[in-house]
Amino acid sequence: ALVANYSGGNFVMYPIGSDGKLAEASDNSMHRGSGPDKSRQEAPHAHSINIAPGGKFALGCDLGLDKVFVYQIDLENGKLAPHSEGVVAGGSGPRHLDFHPNGKFVYVINEMGGTMTVFTWESGAGKLNAIQTISTVPADYTGPKWCADVHVHPSGKFVYGSNRAHDSIVIYGVDESTGKLSLIGHESTRGKTPRNIALTPAGDLLLAANQDSSNVAVFQIDS
Repeated sequence: ALVANYSGGNFVMYPIGSDGKLAEASDNSMHRGSGPDKSRQEAPHAHSINIAPGGKFALGCDLGLDKVFVYQIDLENGKLAPHSEGVVAGGSGPRHLDFHPNGKFVYVINEMGGTMTVFTWESGAGKLNAIQTISTVPADYTGPKWCADVHVHPSGKFVYGSNRAHDSIVIYGVDESTGKLSLIGHESTRGKTPRNIALTPAGDLLLAANQDSSNVAVFQIDS
């Protein structure tokens, strides 16, 4: 089991026993440094960690350092071995990511920048290469940028991201040959502060959890 500690700025690995219980941590990868925004990036802030398809690598977003850390997973020894890094623009604050179903692209939502960064993913080499960064909010929006969650549609045709301050879901179309995004539009979440979103396994519905209005809005997806 892999855990991201936001305040501690570290990723931790725990062995899981046959009874489902967690043993003491087998690894603790501590980050060092800071980012350009001293009010939010005064230190590392490990925000999320995802296991890449195939289970060989783990990708961790650090909001404080503007980096996506790639670790090689050592299952025999329970270790996260630093392998490579993906970098976003300074002050962007990467928060969450999701993989395209074809395993060739990774979509990282940047909380502070109000942007989505597209990376190609070299699964064999374990390397990220940034190819595009696109806004998550409308061009005429002047309020705070406060992104949260990102999910790729099971069809691979769409990417969705949540904008907490704008109270919206951004909808992108995906060029499946390049992985790059084009804006389709924005949809109100019918509430305030959509912190997390989720897609049903069949990809027919999107659920948006609005933290500050205490409601979950359900949308039908026109695929």
